[in-house]
Amino acid sequence: MNATRTLATTARVLRQLRHDPRTIAMMLFIPCVMLALLYWVFDDSPRQFNVTGASLLGIFPLITMFLVTSIATLRERTSGTLERLLAMPLAKGDLIAGYALAFGVIAIIQASLATALAVWALDLDVAGSPWLLLVVALLDAILGTALGLFVSAFASSEFQAVQFMPAVVLPQLLLCGLFAPRDTMQPVLEAVSDVLPMSYAVDAMGEVLVNTDVTATFVRDASIVAGVAVLVLALGAATLRRRTA
Repeated sequence: MNATRTLATTARVLRQLRHDPRTIAMMLFIPCVMLALLYWVFDDSPRQFNVTGASLLGIFPLITMFLVTSIATLRERTSGTLERLLAMPLAKGDLIAGYALAFGVIAIIQASLATALAVWALDLDVAGSPWLLLVVALLDAILGTALGLFVSAFASSEFQAVQFMPAVVLPQLLLCGLFAPRDTMQPVLEAVSDVLPMSYAVDAMGEVLVNTDVTATFVRDASIVAGVAVLVLALGAATLRRRTA
């Protein structure tokens, strides 16, 4: 990998995003809108919002970054941009890292806005530091970016990229512990949830919610989410193809 080429790719992607205000709005503000809507849904039950809102603070960035990244990367391939780039002295790792850094910048802004809204405007009550919530939300957004880059290699159209969401995101959403504690699930489902990264993101948010200090469980959960993101990015570089067909 070459740092100069990676940063050049990052700058190019950010320039393209700057000319697409609808995509920027979706990435930055949809999680905030969803959190605000959830707050109003649980207007008479602040405790329920406190539990559910903390979990969704990590889940919403993952979902939005997954959708936008998978579609944006596929668009690069179908338009021929990816083929032209890979014809240059640009390694696949440089390209994937450049995309990851570009969307990572957006992820930082997105996670910061959502965390600030939840803690200071929606009165999300957390025992730990709000900065730890930000860390988990950012890791989730980066994980969503990595998953989006990875699955885009297997789609031949933007519609197919969207179709990957039920297969990749929804099972994690159902089994992450948001709707029921994971240890109360059927053994098979609990075993599956133990290998899904979103489960550890939700667990990490729960640790910040009830503990004033950084716990070993939080460090473990956050490390797993980060490790899976790095692994998926590596897989994305390995499976990157020039052509869709």
